[in-house]
Amino acid sequence: MWKAVPPILILTVGIAHYLKYQQAEPEAPKLPETFWGPKEKLGKEDTSIREFKIDISQKIIDDLHERLDRYFNTANLRPKTSPLEDAEWTYGVNFQYLQNVLRYWKDNYNWKKRQELLNKYPQFKTNIQGLDIHFYRVKPTLPKNKKIKVLPLLMVHGWPGSVVEFQKIIPMLTTPQADKDFVFEIIAPSLPGYGFSDPAVRPGLGPSQIAVIFKNLMARLGYNEFYTQGGDWGSVVTSTLATLYPEKVIGVHLNMCAVISSPMSLFWSLVGSYLPSVVVDKEYESRMYPLSHHYGRMLEESGYFHLQATKPDTIGSALSDTPAGLAVYILEKFSTWTNPEYRFRADGGLLEKFQMDELLDNLMLYWVTNSITTSQRLYAENFSKAHMSLKIESVPLHKPVACAIFPYEIFYQSQSLLQSRYPNIIQFNHLPRGGHFAAMEEPQLLADDVYLFVEKVEKQLKEEQFKSKEEMKKNKKKNN
Repeated sequence: MWKAVPPILILTVGIAHYLKYQQAEPEAPKLPETFWGPKEKLGKEDTSIREFKIDISQKIIDDLHERLDRYFNTANLRPKTSPLEDAEWTYGVNFQYLQNVLRYWKDNYNWKKRQELLNKYPQFKTNIQGLDIHFYRVKPTLPKNKKIKVLPLLMVHGWPGSVVEFQKIIPMLTTPQADKDFVFEIIAPSLPGYGFSDPAVRPGLGPSQIAVIFKNLMARLGYNEFYTQGGDWGSVVTSTLATLYPEKVIGVHLNMCAVISSPMSLFWSLVGSYLPSVVVDKEYESRMYPLSHHYGRMLEESGYFHLQATKPDTIGSALSDTPAGLAVYILEKFSTWTNPEYRFRADGGLLEKFQMDELLDNLMLYWVTNSITTSQRLYAENFSKAHMSLKIESVPLHKPVACAIFPYEIFYQSQSLLQSRYPNIIQFNHLPRGGHFAAMEEPQLLADDVYLFVEKVEKQLKEEQFKSKEEMKKNKKKNN
């Protein structure tokens, strides 16, 4: 095998390996607690925690129905754009199937009932750094005959999702398990600019700044230490939070582990093209190689990414005025990010893992709050020069980390590639099914993985406490 590898590559690998361990570890930057609200409200924000219920004006719902009616009433005025033969969803959302979605939204979807369901868990708002932040706070019901430890768990969603993603997993995490001596209290905020959380009024609110906000949110709720869980942007925000404030985070559970901007990670990925066994286990080699296939898929799936990272207000304005446009833009992701094979089906496989009502619940949170534009700005803020200069991803996160690897996640990186960012991965599980929207697709699998991880961390903490006590006893005897 080694004879087929160019000598220069072997030398380069050796040098890179040497440099990796000779470089001083970078320190996490100190971020200011910036005020993101209107300047005239600086110093006047209400810091109380206020109960909140979703209560959308009937005028907004009537307007939505009028727009959907108009879509069908004017359908014959202009030529229809028929899908290409046998293209299914490979060119994007199938026009014919879209009609089914929009008709269901218009005729069968009952917002009043769905709003009641979204209100079943306690919700609140509080003003952090000038922004009203919306969040679910769900406490467990504890049994009377058993002592159960309640652990705070901050759960953070991504794009184009919302807190709707957590509706099914919340009861799984807040219900005590027979074989566990702990259970979770869930704090699930809407990202700033998403749903019922305020957007920033000026540039600069990227994932790192959101981490500051969520640290302050948890402090306001009385939590000095807590666990975190996240996927998509939630993965970025919670990883950053633990990097900036390691004393606050007990452990980090992620269902999208990624090191995107690391030159070392890219370098070793290229090395793996020649020597895959150096980078990834044989069993999972096909998830990374050949690079041409996987990079091609990433290119195919990332057109939205470039738009939102450069001109979020342009594409946002195009989507905010039309329910049909919003539906195709978001639902396409719930098809191809759930399983790439679904793009070869006429129905996009949308209802394989989701119910139409819950897909529309997520759409509604964007529509009724008109937050599609403000949600997309997060991409531009993340890739701004100012945010990139923080180099957060180059700072190792030393807290315990779990990576839940779902087989149809958008991309895959081996544990060895992730070690530079996450040197303390104590759990790296390849799960049997599921894709990008794990909490919504496979809530039980994700919940079980969270429980397993936290159980390991809690055991480690108990062992450390025991060792510390024993050491104190020994020192006390010596001093006596």
